[in-house]
Amino acid sequence: MDILKYILTSSIIALLATPPTIKLAKKLRIVDDPRYHKHPKVIHTYPVPRGGGLPIYFSIVMSSLLFLPLDYYLKLIIFGATLIAIIGFLDDKYNLNPYLRILLQISALLIPALGGIGINFISNPLGGMIQLDKFFFNINYGGVAIKIKPLVIGFTVFWVFFIMNMVNMGAKGVDGQLPGVVAVAALTIGLLSLRFSADITQWPVIILAGITAGAYLGFLPWNFYPQKIMPGYSGSTLGGYMLAILSILSTAKVGTLLIVLGIPIIDTVFVITRRIAKGKSPVWGDRTHLHHKLLDKGWSKAKVAIFYWITALILGLFSLILNSATKIYTIIGIVLIVIGISFWTKSNKNEDPN
Repeated sequence: MDILKYILTSSIIALLATPPTIKLAKKLRIVDDPRYHKHPKVIHTYPVPRGGGLPIYFSIVMSSLLFLPLDYYLKLIIFGATLIAIIGFLDDKYNLNPYLRILLQISALLIPALGGIGINFISNPLGGMIQLDKFFFNINYGGVAIKIKPLVIGFTVFWVFFIMNMVNMGAKGVDGQLPGVVAVAALTIGLLSLRFSADITQWPVIILAGITAGAYLGFLPWNFYPQKIMPGYSGSTLGGYMLAILSILSTAKVGTLLIVLGIPIIDTVFVITRRIAKGKSPVWGDRTHLHHKLLDKGWSKAKVAIFYWITALILGLFSLILNSATKIYTIIGIVLIVIGISFWTKSNKNEDPN
């Protein structure tokens, strides 16, 4: 299977679709201007268009239609991606209330979950599987019995929602950070699925993983320092959505993606915990993420982005050889690494040279 073909095609589409998006964003005034957008988390010093999720979405959809059969499940995935991209675009334009975004996201994610894309079981670190599909009930709709699995639906929506927001909050902070991390995570899932390529059900997963990675790699040159466009809420949540869906459809499941995205996920969990402990809203942004601390330590934006790429790559390659039990210890190790880096960044802080 020529996975490079899918990556390259998707990359070219995203690369070519981004300049028109930049012009469109400027025309529609979807621009983040630090002169008017005063917020501690704002680190850019010049007006930057938002809405980078549009060329990424266009690339993923066009490449999927080109290389994959438009079956029932692909329709569900594209429909969900479309809703996520629309919600993200509206936020990029109007800065929606975070709690409204949460409500809209959950409503959108119910559609693929109710449609049958779900996590039926999770690996038990102590051995065996935890079946989520044992509890179900049937409803009659138009004379057709429909099986409803509430645990499967609930866990699936939670998982996709969790990954979307962890990617948005923890993997999107500086120029080029997000597309590199998403691309590495998608390629990791693709490589893991490639091991089971004898199973024809894994072929679409491998192709879709390559397409997702390519879309973000094609966007990367426009987002890397100094960025010409931001991925925005649309680009970050779409990336999290695709990664979560890929992890459900592949053999990767929960553990592998948790490890690949370990640094941004654990950092975000710490940030949310600190906000709640201080009586603040967990969803309102601040300047306490790890990427902010590295900037304050004196790292350049490019260096911070590359740090996130490399750590994701190392953890991704490492995750390919782990079993369920050792993944737990690896996650504990990542927690300790994030804590160690946080303590290191507290000493001898310097200003961001960019």
